[in-house]
Amino acid sequence: MARSFLDSTYDLTDPQDVKAHYDKWAASYDAEIMENGYALPRRAAEALASLGLSPDVAILDVGCGTGLSAVAFAKAGFSLFDGVDVSADMMAVAEKRAIYRNLTITEPGAPLPEGDYDVIAGVGVLGHGAAPPELIDLMVDALKPGMLLLYSLNDKALADPGYASKVAANKARADLVLRVEEHGEHLPGIDLKSTVYVFEKT
Repeated sequence: MARSFLDSTYDLTDPQDVKAHYDKWAASYDAEIMENGYALPRRAAEALASLGLSPDVAILDVGCGTGLSAVAFAKAGFSLFDGVDVSADMMAVAEKRAIYRNLTITEPGAPLPEGDYDVIAGVGVLGHGAAPPELIDLMVDALKPGMLLLYSLNDKALADPGYASKVAANKARADLVLRVEEHGEHLPGIDLKSTVYVFEKT
């Protein structure tokens, strides 16, 4: 049997290979990921909602993919989203959802789009076969006082010192306050869990 796109995702390391992989996967991504019980978007949205934010906070969805995270945020009561991703084909699927205010194609390692955001969210975008640890630095660099940073790391990423050290560095910063740290289901179909973090910039 041929390997699925999900099976081969965690083998990828080169940023251009990652981009090409998601371009090819775009048409079947939602079906395959949901067949495996993708729980992360719901958990991320619940983590954000637990902080009692206004429904009209502006969220920058980093690595938005096909838009599953924004769908979950909308179900949790939020309404204003901009998305950014390296895969034009994934973003084309997100655009059809008509849920984002703006969508921006970017290149791996490029600074994040500037805007008047309240939340920067990286839901399922960090890890092996996706974005490197340095994306965490780019997200932190884009924060202004009062803003929230939400990101997730699955257990494969947390076992990698490159990602784990970024979390430790964030926790050690005097200007970042950890508001949420919650470990739970990620992709039950492949028995993979993840941790959702939310930091506030002071």
